[in-house]
Amino acid sequence: MRRFDQCQNVYDSRFARCCLYRFIAHEKLLLMKVSPLRALSPTDGRYFDKVNDLRDIFSEFGLMRFRVLVEVRWLQCLADEADIEEVGPISSVMKDVLNRVTDDFSMDDAERIKAIEATTNHDVKAVEYFIRERLGDGPETKSLKDFLHFGCTSEDINNLSYALMLRTARSEVLQPQMRELTNRLRAMASEHADLAMLSRTHGQTASPTTLGKELANVVARLERARKQFAAVEIFGKFNGAVGNYNAHVVAYPDTDWQAISHRFIESLGVYPNPYTTQIEPHDWTAEYSQALMRFNTILIDFARDVWGYISLGYFRQSVAKDEVGSSTMPHKVNPIDFENAEGNLGLANAMLAHFAEKLPVSRWQRDLSDSTVQRNFGAALAYILIAIQSLKKGVGKLQVDQTVITADVSEAWEVLAEAVQTVMRRYGIPEPYEKLKALTRGQAVTQDVLAKFIETLDVPNAEKQRLRELTPESYIGLAARQARDI
Repeated sequence: MRRFDQCQNVYDSRFARCCLYRFIAHEKLLLMKVSPLRALSPTDGRYFDKVNDLRDIFSEFGLMRFRVLVEVRWLQCLADEADIEEVGPISSVMKDVLNRVTDDFSMDDAERIKAIEATTNHDVKAVEYFIRERLGDGPETKSLKDFLHFGCTSEDINNLSYALMLRTARSEVLQPQMRELTNRLRAMASEHADLAMLSRTHGQTASPTTLGKELANVVARLERARKQFAAVEIFGKFNGAVGNYNAHVVAYPDTDWQAISHRFIESLGVYPNPYTTQIEPHDWTAEYSQALMRFNTILIDFARDVWGYISLGYFRQSVAKDEVGSSTMPHKVNPIDFENAEGNLGLANAMLAHFAEKLPVSRWQRDLSDSTVQRNFGAALAYILIAIQSLKKGVGKLQVDQTVITADVSEAWEVLAEAVQTVMRRYGIPEPYEKLKALTRGQAVTQDVLAKFIETLDVPNAEKQRLRELTPESYIGLAARQARDI
């Protein structure tokens, strides 16, 4: 008996150790699954918190939620059709049940769909079976269950789900971020409308502008690109296996299925596409992607220009006390926000370009190569969101160094050569460009050199006086007005 007890104690201790090891292994596995340090994509790791607004839209949870919405709304649509009397009308109680399936969709619901999919090996069919479960076994549910997914191919559900995802992301996430960044730049353009700044074309000194006008240029471009993005029409199809309503017409030959389908699609805020194969051809998705690429490209241009102006000292950056700019050079305050934005916008554009080139191409009536690509919409838009937030942070840290900007432009008297030779043209002085070229090119031009040349001109004295009073800082044309007008 004693030996048995000893063996039992050994067994218990081994069992306890085994349980402990299994617990530790399980906890490690959970840690591996949830720790951002083990994320393959920085959008789910380093930048996790920056893209939360997109997570419930483009995650698998989000895709399931939109699929459930489309399936339920189609069932409700059928119930409202007088021609399809086998379904409706639905009682107010059942309407509430159906609405709760969509409105209260939770993570537990998504996990249930995933469990069903493990058996069906079909993600859309799992959604249908999930809704069947949620309908229960009440007196109204038999006919409703029979008409779930009626006349549908999976792509009917999927294309509308992605349409709703991209529409939601545009209106609720991207557009507000775009407007906020643009408005910050608009305010800066107004604030610095009169601050004369030396232009550089081909990297060389050129006719002066103002800081506000250069920012206004960016605002005007962004506003145009944002409006073009907002104007992209989002299309959907709901016409069966190959786009011909084959099954619908066999079941109800006298029903206007095109009209029903179009009403249903429009009820979701999407434009109907009447001519499709099994899939909606994704032309609008290409337009959506390309419109975003144009907006992003303007931001890349802006980020690079600001980077350059920081290098020139036109902008200083406010710093946090404990922030480190370089691991070896303590003095450095790097323009990391603009560099981060440039990199992430480049990633986004690479993905968007692939969407635009790949998605409108399908073998015959359907192939699945688009499916895996569409699952990456969220990643592309996440990179844009990260970039815009970096730009907003970077812009917020900018401090204009008026002393540096003014010193730079005030010494560039050569830029007035354009002004002088243009006035000479007005008064018919021959070869004005050639004479100023000889005066200014390849040699230092000072205020005195220019004043002496002006004295030799055969123009009215009032014009001479106006030219003598002209300085590089005042030679800004309508730049200040244009900056304020934006």
